[in-house]
Amino acid sequence: MAIETEAGAMAPVVAFALVGALGVGSQWLAWRLRMPAIVLMLVAGILIGPVTGVFDPARDIGSLMGPIISIAVAIILFEGGLTLNFHTLNDAAKGVKRLVFVGAPLGWLTSTLALRYAAGLSWESAAVFGGIMIVTGPTVIAPLLRTARLSKRPAALLQWEAIVNDPIGALAAVLAFSVVLVLHTATTIQAAVIELIVGITVAGVLGGVAGFGLAQSFKRGWVPEFMKVPVLFALLLAIFAVSDMVLHESGLLAVTVMGIVIANANLPSYEELRRFKEHATVLLVSGVFILLAAGLDVAALGALDWRAAVFVLLVIFVARPLTVFVSLMGSGVPYAEQTLVAFTGPRGVVLIAVAGLFGDRLLTLGFEDAGLIGPLAFLLVATTVVLHGFTLAPFGRWLGLTGSDTPGVIVIGGSPWTTAFAEALEKAEVPVLMTDPNYGHLRGARAAGIATFSGDILSEAAEQRLELVSYATLVAATDNDAYNTLVATDLAPEFGRDNVFQITREKSDNTRHQLPRTLGGRKFGPDETHEGMDRLVSAGWTFRITRLTDAFTLEDWRAEQPDAHLIARIAPKGALKLIRKDEDVGAAPDVRIIALRPPGSDEDAQPPAK
Repeated sequence: MAIETEAGAMAPVVAFALVGALGVGSQWLAWRLRMPAIVLMLVAGILIGPVTGVFDPARDIGSLMGPIISIAVAIILFEGGLTLNFHTLNDAAKGVKRLVFVGAPLGWLTSTLALRYAAGLSWESAAVFGGIMIVTGPTVIAPLLRTARLSKRPAALLQWEAIVNDPIGALAAVLAFSVVLVLHTATTIQAAVIELIVGITVAGVLGGVAGFGLAQSFKRGWVPEFMKVPVLFALLLAIFAVSDMVLHESGLLAVTVMGIVIANANLPSYEELRRFKEHATVLLVSGVFILLAAGLDVAALGALDWRAAVFVLLVIFVARPLTVFVSLMGSGVPYAEQTLVAFTGPRGVVLIAVAGLFGDRLLTLGFEDAGLIGPLAFLLVATTVVLHGFTLAPFGRWLGLTGSDTPGVIVIGGSPWTTAFAEALEKAEVPVLMTDPNYGHLRGARAAGIATFSGDILSEAAEQRLELVSYATLVAATDNDAYNTLVATDLAPEFGRDNVFQITREKSDNTRHQLPRTLGGRKFGPDETHEGMDRLVSAGWTFRITRLTDAFTLEDWRAEQPDAHLIARIAPKGALKLIRKDEDVGAAPDVRIIALRPPGSDEDAQPPAK
């Protein structure tokens, strides 16, 4: 197949492949470089679009551009609603309500004023665009939260505000546009109000009924497992389309409500649905950002003057903080958390997509300044994404609202050997938390001053009480192989499969008792089971920490400690990696190793690091 058609346009199939490759590639590169993914996606889109002209969405995709973005945004919002389980709100519930019921209208007002007096837009264009600016971009917030590792409550405030306000912002724009339409057409105010009320009601009812009906059909077994995701997608698209037929953009509200209902229906297969939707959303967010950046009108962007810069600064440093501080006044949310939320307001896909839509509609009504809405939206998104992408983590650390700078370790299972291992981690200044469903098993850890949690790590209590964001590694090490496998398998998507480890399982000659090797965590340390590790510690084996240097290498250590078992390495910056038997340690100067050493072994030539 030729890359370009006869008219010089790129073939649609090649265009879609390019967008997918650049989107996913940008996310992977951002992960490798520890950078905000949105920044790289914007850069990639601009490079292939306005800069080089290799890809032009309007030319290469044509009329499919609008429907693709509309459907992608609907699926993204549905996935956002699917994460809104009311049990996860806890003490953030009051703050979220304030940010929605007080913050949304106040944000609409402050944004409209900034657009009118700073950007110089007419009241009509400012009111419509100001409504859209209520949104803070769940597609941007989610990856930023993963990178910044914020504490639970401020993260919940930012996530819920972004997701709930997204459809509200779109509906605010619909309301403002309806008013403008009434003032400039023969349509009566009464008819416009009725249309708006009917549209919102239909969207809410459709989303609620669809979510409830889908949940009941899944619970009653009316849909087989292999068809659950296809049925979910088909119903999602149908609800979005039907609601949009009643009132344009109300489909965003309908699919968000549908997602929230499903999230709180206690479905047995909820986690599988949510994870699949997360994967789909990653692809969609990548694609939409590449499409929007590649389709940027450089001429329109170049028409912006100093007033556009003043507008962006007012939104970031005046309108957003004023809205948040007023909304959270008297809410009980600590001032540090209010400050973090107040100065964190990145915009994303929904803002650009909806702003472009209503900008075009206002232009058709004769408002020439509406041509600035698209460029202003892109400028605001680009500025906030770059600003918050690079400052959220250090700002959160400065306010004391992030996890430890050194990623911690969660050890599941209290026993003599896990307690000894946790003590070694504490000496190495690696944060450690020990958990066990049996309170008595944690007696030794509590006596040693180690942080503990008595309960099931998979329980709702653990999800609500533990700041899992502070921990990067999980070690499943109870005396129950089946439970270890369950924990490691269930939490692998949360921590990353490379960071979930499990003590060697008991070998069973009976196939009925053997667990699948595809489940569970990675092995580490010697080929010893839980009982074997306890036996070694009881016999006098100890966990010791040794710092490697240019003068004392790993080979020197091995020569002095031939019987010792390597357990883990600690990088100079504190990152811990558990080592499997015969695995490459990655030894280098200033790397510390933790080893299980036999009783009576001589001390190293180098003193143990603190």
